[in-house]
Amino acid sequence: MYSKVHAGSMPIGGCDAMMYGIACSLRPAPRSKRFNQRYEERGKTVAYDTNNIFAKILRGEAPCVRVYEDDKTLVFMDLMPQADGHLLVIPKEPAVNLIDLSEEAAEACIRTTKRMVIAVRKALNVDGVHVAQLNGAAAGQSVPHCHFHVIPHNTGTVWRPHAAVMADQADLQAMAERIKAAL
Repeated sequence: MYSKVHAGSMPIGGCDAMMYGIACSLRPAPRSKRFNQRYEERGKTVAYDTNNIFAKILRGEAPCVRVYEDDKTLVFMDLMPQADGHLLVIPKEPAVNLIDLSEEAAEACIRTTKRMVIAVRKALNVDGVHVAQLNGAAAGQSVPHCHFHVIPHNTGTVWRPHAAVMADQADLQAMAERIKAAL
């Protein structure tokens, strides 16, 4: 899949140091038309489970502490937050992960995520905000519906483990109100 880039050619990615006249960079080997066609056919990774918790939240069958909603996205408090103010931004479009999401829905998610980062920084006066989007169980995705984590962070603080401790509903509601006020 990868081939060495030799001295005199332009390295693409990887280490570009020269060693004994040969660059140690690697570049993707050319892919065949057939490979590209098979890759595109695989596009959607797994079937969407309409009974996942986020789908139930979108249908109003499961509760959540809502922070923001528009025609394409929903934002709510993470029930097992890694930090106070941890939000989840989800598309209303059914998609297991980012690969399955339409361009329009992906753009809407990014716009909403940016808006939430600004609101969280303003409401909580934090040093930074971590934004994460995980694709697949191997990457740590725990709910099979595309979502973005917005996690406030202050220098020197340690996050709680992912999906480990259920937060108090009253605390989540109070935090949601602070963030809503900053929108």
